[in-house]
Amino acid sequence: MPIFGGIHDAALTFLLDRTSTVAVAKGDYFFREGDQASAMFVLEEGRVAVLKAWQGRDYLLRYLETGDCFGEMALIDLGRRSASVCAVTDCSAIEISVASLYELYQQDPTQFAMIHMNLERELSRRLREVNEQLFQARMQAGLIGEEACFRPL
Repeated sequence: MPIFGGIHDAALTFLLDRTSTVAVAKGDYFFREGDQASAMFVLEEGRVAVLKAWQGRDYLLRYLETGDCFGEMALIDLGRRSASVCAVTDCSAIEISVASLYELYQQDPTQFAMIHMNLERELSRRLREVNEQLFQARMQAGLIGEEACFRPL
């Protein structure tokens, strides 16, 4: 699982001893957009849909599979959930709370920093993907015209 890349066995065991495993049945939600957030999840088994609400309807942003993480923004900004996550199949996930990561920070700040760097890499990868999709969508919709072409001075 990418967020645990480079993490020592002792730190991983320390963290996992402070987490729980959550089972979510097909069709149920791990969380909904707007919920208060205090944990992220690493999908051990199953498939989930990440959904965004618009005018009373949910729209699919992407599917996530075994090994993927979600809800990680909660560990960075402590804000409310920006999307909903629904189990497409029966799922099992590791729930990593802000509190358990804080305990790791107190025990081993270097390993805590490594997990945060891994999370930030994942968020950056997703942001790059979304930036490209947004640019292409704007170009195809004609929202960016010739006047926006860069011309050196």
